[in-house]
Amino acid sequence: MGIQPILSIFLYITATLLMAASLFNTINKTKGKDIFIFFIGIIALALHAQILHQSIFLDVGFDFSFFNVISIIGWLVALIVLVISIYQPIQQLLIILYPIAAITVLLEQFFPTQKIIEQSLSIGLRTHILLSISAYSLLMIGTFQAIILSVQDRFLKTKQASKIIDILPPLQTMEQLLIQIILVGFFLLSLSLTTGIVFVYDIFEQHLAHKTILSILAWIIYAILLWGRWSFGWRGKQIINWVLGGFLALLLAYIGSKFALEFIFDRI
Repeated sequence: MGIQPILSIFLYITATLLMAASLFNTINKTKGKDIFIFFIGIIALALHAQILHQSIFLDVGFDFSFFNVISIIGWLVALIVLVISIYQPIQQLLIILYPIAAITVLLEQFFPTQKIIEQSLSIGLRTHILLSISAYSLLMIGTFQAIILSVQDRFLKTKQASKIIDILPPLQTMEQLLIQIILVGFFLLSLSLTTGIVFVYDIFEQHLAHKTILSILAWIIYAILLWGRWSFGWRGKQIINWVLGGFLALLLAYIGSKFALEFIFDRI
């Protein structure tokens, strides 16, 4: 493993530990501390992006193997949350997402498989791939947000004093942010499904039928969630359960299907 992956992993873990220490008040409050932690994350993400560029953009084409895609998602999710945290109170998610990004870098280095896609790939298919990864990443962020919301709701209902309650924004703010994230993710998922139908040919011959069905199922689940929110004012546990159900279908569609294609079907 080269110096870039080691440094990226080190900076991810460093930013995680400093952020956790800051949130739980175990380090002194100093001016510029949050900015310092922010830039550690930026450098870690920049190194991660360079690693991805070297791994994916090859002379013979694009390498979208399983662990490369996992690494892209880990990087993109952390990047999106870091950017959103500038104007929305979701920086707590990075305590979970930075270590996940570090793990994806590690997996990519220790399991170097290849799944080459030719450079002649059409603009339509490139757009479909980009939309799919973006939709998955945003809806993953929504899932983590839903899990934190569930923990926060449980502590409030049981009236348990916890440091978690003190560092998190109000429950209503967390819930509104969750719906906003799901709404954008749902829009990107809709575009992903549309471009997939238009530009992906021979779905059944490519073993993509189950992926398509599960993706449509996830779309339906998220659609019901948003409809229930706007029509009946669903809140709390109802929203959380639908978010988790939708992401489970999406997880099986994207990650499960890709794993099956590369490690099961390709070896039969």
